[in-house]
Amino acid sequence: MKKNILVTGGAGFIGSHVVRLLVNKYPDYHIINLDKLTYAGNLSNLKDIEKKANYTFVKADICDFDAMLDIFQKYDITGVIHLAAESHVDRSIKDPFTFAQTNVMGTLSLLQAAKHYWNGEWKDKLFYHISTDEVYGSLDDEGFFVETTKYDPHSPYSASKAASDHFVRAFHDTFGMPTIVTNCSNNYGPFQFPEKLIPLFINNIRHNKPLPMYGKGENVRDWLFVEDHAKAIDIIFHKGRIAETYNIGGFNEWKNIDLIKVMIKTVDKLLGKEIGSSEKLITYVTDRAGHDLRYAIDSSKLKNELGWEPSLQFEEGIEKTVRWYLENEDWMEEVTSGDYQKYYEQMYENR
Repeated sequence: MKKNILVTGGAGFIGSHVVRLLVNKYPDYHIINLDKLTYAGNLSNLKDIEKKANYTFVKADICDFDAMLDIFQKYDITGVIHLAAESHVDRSIKDPFTFAQTNVMGTLSLLQAAKHYWNGEWKDKLFYHISTDEVYGSLDDEGFFVETTKYDPHSPYSASKAASDHFVRAFHDTFGMPTIVTNCSNNYGPFQFPEKLIPLFINNIRHNKPLPMYGKGENVRDWLFVEDHAKAIDIIFHKGRIAETYNIGGFNEWKNIDLIKVMIKTVDKLLGKEIGSSEKLITYVTDRAGHDLRYAIDSSKLKNELGWEPSLQFEEGIEKTVRWYLENEDWMEEVTSGDYQKYYEQMYENR
C-alpha cells in the first residue's frame, strides 16, 4: 500500500530533518509537508529536496479544521507525524493563549480530521504525535523520566503539550484510532531557530555578544542530536506498537553552565580564538519563572523494543553543530534578519 504521510511543522527545526529523511529514504512514499510558516518555519531548510517528485509543501494552519479535512481528502493521507507546535517556554509565559490554541486545539483539529476521513478504517493508518519531556515536570538530582512517569507540567508550554498528549490517547481509547506518542529531550543541531540556547550562543560568541545564563546555570538538560531524533521517529512510525508511548533521549545530561563552557571552547577553537576566552561573555540573568531544575530521559524501552540508540555523544555532536552554523553564516543572517520569510513568496506565491 502506498503511504501518503502528512508531516505537520515540516519546515521547522525537527520537522525539516524528518521530512528530509523520509523523502530521501522512501521514494515510493508521498511526503506532504504542512506548515503555517510562522516565525520558526523556514522553507529554505529544505532547498535540497523541494523539487523531489515525492515531496509536496502545503501552507496551512492546523487549527483550520476545514483545511485539514481538505488535505486528508486531497492527498488520501494514510499517516500523520505531528510535529507542529509552539515550543519556546519563554514565549508561552508571555502568550499562553497562542500555545493553547496551536498545541491543544490544533492537535484536536488534526485528530478530528483524521477520524472523519479514516472513518473507522484503521488498518495501515497511524497518528503519531511528537511531544516533550517537559510534560513530566522536574527531577531532583537522581532518577529518570520513564513512559509511566506522572505528568506534572510547570509552564504554559508544557501544560499545552500535556493536554495535547491526553487528547491523542483519548482518541485511541474512545474511537480506536491507531496512535503513538513520543516524548523527547532537548534537540540540537543544524537549522534550529536562533532563539534556542545552542544556536543563540554560537551566534553570540561569534559576534562577541553577552551569553545570558538563567540563575546560576545549575539547570540540567538531556541533549539529543536532531538527526538521531529523526531516525528514532522513522523507526517508531514503522515499527512502534500502537497506543504505546516511547521516550527519546540522548543519554547526554549537562548542567547549562557546563554545556555553555563546552560550546565556548568549541567555537573559540574553530574561530581561531584563545580557547576559553569567550567565557567572559557569560552574563547571569534572573531565572525563568517556573524553571524546571532537571530533565533526564530513560530511553531503554525504545532501545530494547526497536533497537534505537543515539549515534553521537554530545562533544561530537556539538562540534558538528558548531561547524554547521559557522559554515552557514548566510543562513543565520537570513534568519536573524527575517529575510528567510520571503522564501515562500519567491518559491510559491510568485510562480
